[in-house]
Amino acid sequence: MPGCCGCWEVLRPPRYKHLVDSIFPANPQDGLVKNNMDKLTFYAMTTSEKLDRIGMYLEQRLSRDISRHRIGFVFVAMDALDQLLVACHAHSLNLFVESFLKMVQKLLECDEPELQILATQSFIKFANIEEDTPSYHRRYDFFVSKFSVMSHSGNRNENVKSKIRGAGLLGLQGVVRKTVSDDLQVNIWDPVHMDKIVPSLLYNMHTPEFMSVNLESPRDEEHPAYIAEMVFRDLVCRASYGNVKSVLQPVLCHIDNHRLWVPNEFAVKCFKVIMYSVQQQYGYLVIQMLMSHLDTHTNSDPGIKASIIEVLYESVLISAGGSIGPSVLDVFNTLLRHLKISVDNKSSDSEKRNMEKKFEEAIINTIGEFANNLPDYQKIEIMMFIMGKFPQFGENEEMGFNMDNYLQTMLLKTLLKVATKYKTVIMNNAFPPEFLHPLLRISILEDPGLRVVVQEILHTLLDRHENTNKLKTVTIPKDVVSQLDLTIDKVPRQDSLFMKKNGIQFYWHIKENLQMDTNKARNFEALYCTMCLISIEMGGDDILVELIRLALDIQQMALDSKLPSTHQCCNHAIVAAYLNVVAQINNLSPLVQYLSDLLELRRKEASHLLPEFAFNRANRPSSYPTENKMEERWLFDQTTLQEILTDCGHDASRLSAPLAQRPHSTMDSAVASSMSDIGSINIELDSMESSPLLSRKKVEEITVESLKKMLAEDQSQKREEEAKKRQEIFDTFQNAPFEEILARAEAKSNCFHDKLYEILETTSPESPNHSEESLNAVPVFEMQFPSLYVY
Repeated sequence: MPGCCGCWEVLRPPRYKHLVDSIFPANPQDGLVKNNMDKLTFYAMTTSEKLDRIGMYLEQRLSRDISRHRIGFVFVAMDALDQLLVACHAHSLNLFVESFLKMVQKLLECDEPELQILATQSFIKFANIEEDTPSYHRRYDFFVSKFSVMSHSGNRNENVKSKIRGAGLLGLQGVVRKTVSDDLQVNIWDPVHMDKIVPSLLYNMHTPEFMSVNLESPRDEEHPAYIAEMVFRDLVCRASYGNVKSVLQPVLCHIDNHRLWVPNEFAVKCFKVIMYSVQQQYGYLVIQMLMSHLDTHTNSDPGIKASIIEVLYESVLISAGGSIGPSVLDVFNTLLRHLKISVDNKSSDSEKRNMEKKFEEAIINTIGEFANNLPDYQKIEIMMFIMGKFPQFGENEEMGFNMDNYLQTMLLKTLLKVATKYKTVIMNNAFPPEFLHPLLRISILEDPGLRVVVQEILHTLLDRHENTNKLKTVTIPKDVVSQLDLTIDKVPRQDSLFMKKNGIQFYWHIKENLQMDTNKARNFEALYCTMCLISIEMGGDDILVELIRLALDIQQMALDSKLPSTHQCCNHAIVAAYLNVVAQINNLSPLVQYLSDLLELRRKEASHLLPEFAFNRANRPSSYPTENKMEERWLFDQTTLQEILTDCGHDASRLSAPLAQRPHSTMDSAVASSMSDIGSINIELDSMESSPLLSRKKVEEITVESLKKMLAEDQSQKREEEAKKRQEIFDTFQNAPFEEILARAEAKSNCFHDKLYEILETTSPESPNHSEESLNAVPVFEMQFPSLYVY
């Protein structure tokens, strides 16, 4: 008997098999036997080394039930596996997982949709478990492929197809979630996996339900389109710096392969999802990928390129300020290059040409949005960069001689778009010399449309108080500030200094613009607006005389030039309206009264010199006076203006001096002039012939009043020369390199010592060159040395 008992113990099945068998009910509809399942769970947790054997035995039973089509027991087995997975977190869970994954794989290989969905649900539960120990040998290639196939299910039953696709999409999310946080497992970001996962998500997203989503309407959360969007957002959100491109490349390839750029509603919505989901610091990688993809479509249909640019535009709108990335100029260079390629494409097909124009407008808008995300100092750099796309030209060359007119227009529109994103605070920052001088030179192009765009750029940068729209019409209101609702503040000192330095640039180019034969009414109106904005933003007391001098010069130019009657009337009307603005914003009541009287005289005798007539688009050539005569009483008198300014406490002596001729437009010439012979050592004696009082072209009657006037003018000229000299010295030591200042100092020091030695040799009694003539020379103590020198 004892021997038989021992044999019986050997034949007895292991405890874990007995516990596993006990969880299965007689009728599968009853589900797991709860009490026995609790015993199996306790046994697995206390003897974790048996977990792998429990898994293997469950796998054997599952395989047997599948082969016998006992679907009910399959559900029971998977339920038991799920509960064991959730309950057991021991270090030996890896071995159990291998058996679990084999069972999931067998279910996925079945043709029964319900078994595939069951397997997917179990895999998702497994994916949510955080394992304590890494796995070095586990692979998920099969699951990625199978879940991708399920995502493309074409089952005839719509309900079943929707469930299978949803299960496949959630399975892909489970694979990503399980592998993305473990560097020791398979790299899910490899192209071999992403080329299956991403297209599966996009395929399900490209449905009417996804495209016509309404925030107010309820969403079917179980629809594959919404599941795909949720999984796609999760995937993009998990992508790190090195993996963003791994997700974006399949997206771009999918849109290319399925020709989804035109129309581009899906592409736009897809990249909106990407931009809202990607980590903020990696947003610029999306921009770079789109830029690179645009390069690959250089020779593609303009509709495709325009769609890519529109997607880029929408992405930039969503992106944060830092999403453009470090290579800002490279982004703008790429966009401008595509703009030039599009402009150079002179297609004879009108439809294609229209598509190219849409593409060009899209580029300009995108550049503007890019600039909007940049700090102000970079916006100025971008404007200078765009300016550099114009051809280089010399001092005597005509601007744009070898440049396509349409390309000039596109570049200027781009410049205007960037300028609208810039908020001017200090004029010196908004108009650096490297930007101001080329811009003003472009303002005298032959094409009147281009000149208007340049003036609009100046309006945008000059106007800090939103007065531009109020000054676009040339009018003469009785109360400028209240009727036009102008916003006027005190002119900052730094802006007055800027205008003293660069005012001549503005004055000369405005005058040149006003005397162009190709001007139209909008050109005159744009120039009038520019003049008024200069007066409002920078027209302090320091430059008031120059502003009025500009009006007088324009009036004289209109009289001397051979412009058509229409142009002459426009110029005279602009002078009247401009002086009215200057007088009222500076509270010059006597000047306002003088203007009022003169304008009333014009209304009676010369209405063609007023804006109401000159800018009336309904005028015809017959509307203008037949005799081109100009009465002196209709014009603004310089002497009268000078007396009014003097009575108002202004130094009006400069009003008699016309503005300088063509100014230097390059920095080199300006620097050279400021560096030239400061405090020269040459000794020159003033003579009566060199006196400014005796060198006048026009001899006046010598009276006490005339002598006072000449003396005042002479003193004012000296003050101007001294101020100019101080400014030159200041600019020299502020802008010149230290080495150059040192070299100049040494040169002047040597020159001074040589001259001093020569003087001493001449006046020394021991000198062999000493003679009666040298004795009669001017004594050293009476010689005039320069006021400033360096030694």
